[in-house]
Amino acid sequence: MKRIIPILFFTTVFVTATAFSFKKDVDPANMRKQAETLLKKQVLEEAALAMKQDPITVTASSSPRSAGGKHDFFSEADYFWPDPQNPDGPYINRDGLTNPDNFVAHRKAMIRFSKVIGALASAYKITGDEKYVKQAVKHFQAWFINAETLMNPNLLFAQAVKGRFTGRNYGIIDTIHLMEVAQGALVMENAKAFDKKTLSGVKKWFADYILWLNTSKPGIQEKTVKNNHATCWAMQVASFAKLCKDDNMLDSLRISYKTILLPNQMGMDGSFPLEIARTKPYGYSIFNLDAMTMLCQILSTPKDNLWDFETEDGKSIKKGIQYLYPFIADKNKWTLKPDVMYWDNWPVAQPFLLFGAVQFDQANWYSTWAKLDHKPQVEEVIRNLPIRNPLIWL
Repeated sequence: MKRIIPILFFTTVFVTATAFSFKKDVDPANMRKQAETLLKKQVLEEAALAMKQDPITVTASSSPRSAGGKHDFFSEADYFWPDPQNPDGPYINRDGLTNPDNFVAHRKAMIRFSKVIGALASAYKITGDEKYVKQAVKHFQAWFINAETLMNPNLLFAQAVKGRFTGRNYGIIDTIHLMEVAQGALVMENAKAFDKKTLSGVKKWFADYILWLNTSKPGIQEKTVKNNHATCWAMQVASFAKLCKDDNMLDSLRISYKTILLPNQMGMDGSFPLEIARTKPYGYSIFNLDAMTMLCQILSTPKDNLWDFETEDGKSIKKGIQYLYPFIADKNKWTLKPDVMYWDNWPVAQPFLLFGAVQFDQANWYSTWAKLDHKPQVEEVIRNLPIRNPLIWL
């Protein structure tokens, strides 16, 4: 039985930067304030809609192709299709081309959950009104605590491939949409409406999931992939560990960023060669840069500032942003072939633009971010944009 999961329940809101003028040198604090001013109306509208949403978890839908149970997250690999030569046999790969018939209801439910919590946490941060926290608690309880509706803290059955795999390590990337759930809990954790029992249950779920991500075969495999999958493994673990105050894990991720992720994935010019080699080089380059930027945002401390880190051969997050920014500001400058799908849907208001602008005092990066679409409606774009509520990260 399938249940349709409405993930795009928010109205479309288009915003521009016309209300602001930019000086050459901009105080990062002013950028933060400007971002809040720019997004406040949208945040409050989204939060008002989120206040009306009942929880929908993985238990609301199922697929006969899942090898898991009622509480197990299940998804199917996007780029696998029926074999024309053997329609009833194992699926075959068509890289970059999304199969619209695959089961993605659990992913949609998780994105919906992320949207709800992100909106409520953003509104709470702006207003201090605990009604938003009270509503968020209902969703936290449904996903992480209620025995009838909770999701098991593993991804054993994610991105399965019919006839080949009941689940794959690559599916772990699906839980990047729990990042703003974890960050939302962190933003709201001191509110009176966030009872200690629920908060403790939420943190325990994420602690259990961190353990699974670091000890299971799929988790270890995903951690060691050479491209954006490893970046996203680290990015989501960082956000979960921050909520759980797991300092040892956070320290290990800082080391991994400096010794493995950045030096092994970035080219000397600031590009990501493994992403450029894909059939969607533009979208994947944006996606990986967003993820590395979020690692810097989440993991940096006064004593270990990843924003300022540079390898001996000159690779840094700033170089990565400087490389890609001209192609974001003017897509026509992109010198490689267009992506095979969704070429027309990128870029949107990419997180690396805002967080990079604030960190490096780059008014032009901020201006470009402000002018781009802050409310994309294309599901593929949303799937690859886990950071949709930047105010809770600033």
